[in-house]
Amino acid sequence: MEIRQVRCFLAVAQLRHFGRAAEQLHIVQPAVSQQIRRLERELGAQLFHRTTRKVELTPAGVAFLDHAREIVAAVDRAGQAVRHTWSLNSTLRVGTSSGLGDLLALVLEESTRRWPDLTIDLIRLPEQQRLRRLAEGKLDAAIIRGALSPLPGGIERIPVISEALIAALPTTHTNPRRRTVRLENLAAMPVRLPERDQNPVLLDALSAAFQRIGAPLKSIPAGPEEDMLALIATGPPSWTVFYPHKAELVDRQSPFGIAFRRIVAPPLSVTTSLVIRSDSLDAKLFTDAFRTVVRGVGER
Repeated sequence: MEIRQVRCFLAVAQLRHFGRAAEQLHIVQPAVSQQIRRLERELGAQLFHRTTRKVELTPAGVAFLDHAREIVAAVDRAGQAVRHTWSLNSTLRVGTSSGLGDLLALVLEESTRRWPDLTIDLIRLPEQQRLRRLAEGKLDAAIIRGALSPLPGGIERIPVISEALIAALPTTHTNPRRRTVRLENLAAMPVRLPERDQNPVLLDALSAAFQRIGAPLKSIPAGPEEDMLALIATGPPSWTVFYPHKAELVDRQSPFGIAFRRIVAPPLSVTTSLVIRSDSLDAKLFTDAFRTVVRGVGER
């Protein structure tokens, strides 16, 4: 017996009409009839007398009516208890990374719209610390890029977006009409990169791509973002790399002498995942909001 069958029964019993019951339940009339037939088969009894003019409860239907009300009331109370428990512990702790640009702000906005009582604490940590605190129960979710080693029990990984990496290079070293740049055309210039412990996934992705084209990866320290972009624009030729949402955010500021191009040949992309505690309802809700935002961004 399914709760939707019982809800359909109560609606028909109250309204004495299949069509009006369907309207009340916001489903089509054949679906109501189907649920009632399934319920009758499970109970082994006919619940309604149906004619072209009216619908009446059978003796079996009358006998089932009070029990049906108790079933629905119990399910509703259970749902309220869960929601009440969640509202008492409505702080979600999320370990975050850099490079998300506006994406994370959009996810927070969507989460607040859906669940205004949910408080989200964002905690910026290196990747390994994020995973460790998640396993220790000090985080409910973490944003992680790239491949992951096997996860401990009670922790699950949910891929949410694959991001194509974007090069920021001097405008003097690219055609203004192009939207992409070949990796081999970047190889002659050193790339400004963070220290490995700050972003190992990014460095591994670039190293593997340079190996594929048979060129050495020449790197120099990245430095603060504003200074780094100024050096790229005006100093000896160099370049750096951003995740796309971060690149879009920086590009809006129109930095002098900087062009943003998607890297191709080979294409470079990194998968971003949410790693969550399986027992955290808040984390599952946050995951659903994250996926909704990613779909919306992809459709723009």
